[in-house]
Amino acid sequence: MQPARFLPGPPAPRPERGIFSLGELTSETVHRLARRACDFHDDPKAGGRPLDGRTVGVLFTRTSTRTRTAFTAGAIKLGGTPVTFGPDDLQTNTGESLTDTGRVLGSMLDLLVARTSGPLHELRTLSGSGGIPVINAMATEEHPTQGICDLATISLVRGSLEGVRVLYVGEGNNTATALAQGLSHVPGCRVTFATPPGYGLPADVLEEAAKRGAEHGTELVESHSMDELPDQVDFVYTTRWQTTGTSKGDAHWRQTFRPFHVDEALMNRWPDAWFLHDLPAHRGDEVAAGVLDGERSVAWIQARMKLTSAMAALEWAAGTA
Repeated sequence: MQPARFLPGPPAPRPERGIFSLGELTSETVHRLARRACDFHDDPKAGGRPLDGRTVGVLFTRTSTRTRTAFTAGAIKLGGTPVTFGPDDLQTNTGESLTDTGRVLGSMLDLLVARTSGPLHELRTLSGSGGIPVINAMATEEHPTQGICDLATISLVRGSLEGVRVLYVGEGNNTATALAQGLSHVPGCRVTFATPPGYGLPADVLEEAAKRGAEHGTELVESHSMDELPDQVDFVYTTRWQTTGTSKGDAHWRQTFRPFHVDEALMNRWPDAWFLHDLPAHRGDEVAAGVLDGERSVAWIQARMKLTSAMAALEWAAGTA
């Protein structure tokens, strides 16, 4: 009779790995990710097949067009095999804990890309309990892969990130947070966040990013008035007023947001400025159709860069596996 084999118990929690916030990455890594996204734009085969033989989980419990498609297609282009999960596919819906879910996913997957309906610590739990790198494809607090995309798009269009002047108009949401965290790593920038009263960036996030930016000679400021805008702007950036998966407690919030509409008159204050939008867009709300579809809009380039930014993030995460 063969002796019984020793069967180990559940694995102990391990240090989390992956991309959770751009504020947690080194400046070198942030610049590397933006550069690699541009490399993949110029040559989709620039990275070879670093995911060859690896299985990538793509978990989205919120709606997504660009990000989910980008990571699924990006994993395939890099040689990986994606396994996709929708909002009703996992047993978390029936009460299984994230810790148990992470243990199971970690035993079968090599990487996990996740957008959940909850806070960032959920993704940290999945990484730690599963022992695999996790890429934050948008959490309540931050959308870091959008930030990578934004930096890459600015670099591609302008030729350089250093010294860029950006005006962000609208809610201080997770996209704005990623933009602040990302550009805080770039020397000599001026970033102005024009946000409606009561809808600004979290104070601790802005303080942290501004402190890091000061080390690079970069200034990040916030204003709650459209009468206090910078004289020089290279990019005007807005996002839709109703962030994915959220709602606003104020029934009259649209009146508060209306002055923060980006139209041709606003863009004409800076005749050489480009327009950015992370999409989806609601023409007539946060942006006029003439701006979004106009000749100075690079929003559609930005959308295409979601794929190359996803590839850069996957390549980097694969190196930590």
